[in-house]
Amino acid sequence: MSVQAADTEKGAVVVETRELGRWYGEVVGLSDLSVKIDPGITGLLGPNGAGKSTFMKLMVGELKPSRGGLRVLGHTPFANKELYARLGFCPQQDALYEHMTGRQFVEYILRVGGYPRADARRRAVRAMERVHLEDAMDRKCRGYSKGMRQRTRLAQSIAHDPQLLVLDEPLSGLDPVARHQMLELFRALAEEGKSVIVSSHVLHEVQSLTETIVLIHRGRLLAKGNVPTVRRMLDRHPRRVRIEAREPRALASAFLGLPHVRSLQVGDDDTTLSVETRDVESFFEALPGIADAERAGVRSLESPDADLEAVFDYLLG
Repeated sequence: MSVQAADTEKGAVVVETRELGRWYGEVVGLSDLSVKIDPGITGLLGPNGAGKSTFMKLMVGELKPSRGGLRVLGHTPFANKELYARLGFCPQQDALYEHMTGRQFVEYILRVGGYPRADARRRAVRAMERVHLEDAMDRKCRGYSKGMRQRTRLAQSIAHDPQLLVLDEPLSGLDPVARHQMLELFRALAEEGKSVIVSSHVLHEVQSLTETIVLIHRGRLLAKGNVPTVRRMLDRHPRRVRIEAREPRALASAFLGLPHVRSLQVGDDDTTLSVETRDVESFFEALPGIADAERAGVRSLESPDADLEAVFDYLLG
């Protein structure tokens, strides 16, 4: 199944693909991926092995497409040195130089990129400060924890002030405090006018950062848009509503008369009612009148499949 929502924002396209494919022998990494990514923060989502890392390596020019077209910031990325200076990439691979300090590693990457020594050092210090490693930046990388190593890779991806950041599972290995700090950093970078593409299979983290999502699975596009837009496109799929009430059975009897209600189930505790409806907006419109007429004593109401996790599960299902 493939669903593509209309672009939610106007402006220059950051990444555009046309029938993009990449394979490794008989193994398909991406297949016929056609998508546009606009400025701002975009979550690239999918289970492990979905093709996220392959897509990101194609974006930053580490891989050459096997077929199709790819434009990043208006350029073809493979072997494009001019474009590399405008891109920041934080890969999943843990590839620090163990004999260097964190600051020296970031500085070395900048020097390789052509920055003068003094400028490279200034930028490296600033980048390590932005990822909250100022107190550890002069320690050897061999002594870093997994989270510190991840933040060092993030530092090297932002040190040269790129226009587009491509971050592959950037929150992996971080403790809750560091995760919060990095999410705040991504938001700050977006406010500075940079575009950020964040890949993850931890859906709630990306949803807390942005509603603009691209879902891929087995190398193919499943959906693109924001969470509400994608949900509206799935109106034919029943939505679940969970109600806690004093009289759930009275509610259930009244709901049977609604044409869009598909199923009802009263909980074992006789205080909850689960409803499946094909038209959740009509259901919510009807609910107050029914609850009042039945004197049902509604205490709480939630739609457990209205979030990104449910959208993802449904599209994969």
